[in-house]
Amino acid sequence: MPLPPMLRGARAAFAFYTRIPVGGFPYAPADWQWASGWFPLVGASLGGLLALIWLAVERAGPLVASAVVVGVGMLLTGALHEDGLADTADALGGAYDRTRLFEILKDSRIGSFGAGALCVVLVLRIALLARLDEAAPLALVLSQCLARTPPIWLMVSLPYVSSEATSRSRSMVRVSGAQAMLATACPVLLMGALLWRGGLEVATAWALVAAAGLTALVCGWRFWVRAGGITGDFLGATQQVGECALLLVLALSRGEVA
Repeated sequence: MPLPPMLRGARAAFAFYTRIPVGGFPYAPADWQWASGWFPLVGASLGGLLALIWLAVERAGPLVASAVVVGVGMLLTGALHEDGLADTADALGGAYDRTRLFEILKDSRIGSFGAGALCVVLVLRIALLARLDEAAPLALVLSQCLARTPPIWLMVSLPYVSSEATSRSRSMVRVSGAQAMLATACPVLLMGALLWRGGLEVATAWALVAAAGLTALVCGWRFWVRAGGITGDFLGATQQVGECALLLVLALSRGEVA
């Protein structure tokens, strides 16, 4: 008996968002649509794997461990979100009108804005994880999971404006409230479990929620003003901005995360 699209979507999410060979092809459009709802679960799973890698190399020092896990994370995702960040930075920074913005988004080359954004984000993530030190494994799971929720809400709230979307991409961006609630449930359950176990302070949890919400609002507003909606690159950039914001909150709250 075949699985329903909601459950098939979980496998499709790992197939699309990571380089992990989970198989399961071909996926139906309904499977791809539900895949978006499992995006934070993919993040939590990646965060758990990166946490194990951190524990394996932490004796080399927090800076080395940070660089290793950030590099492995890019390998596991195929630098999907970093690519979106670079393209978004080039487009928003180098275009003066909407037509030129989309031309830059289609260009595979990285310009000065994209290179600068990548450098800042990579250095910031490595530095913040090194600052968190012994709290970094938990921070990896939390940030990887929660940073993947704002893009889903942007998919619900804003139109998809890419002019050359594939059928699979179009299926994934037709997100309804059901997929958004599923995506939200994962970080809520994760933080609820940590609060219950004493691994996270209430004030820190609220600060994380505020950071994720602010990321969605600011990025969404900017994308709406400049492009009239979202693209896949914009969603990747939102994930990267959100991850940095969440790690910053955790670093500022160091001592309140066990």
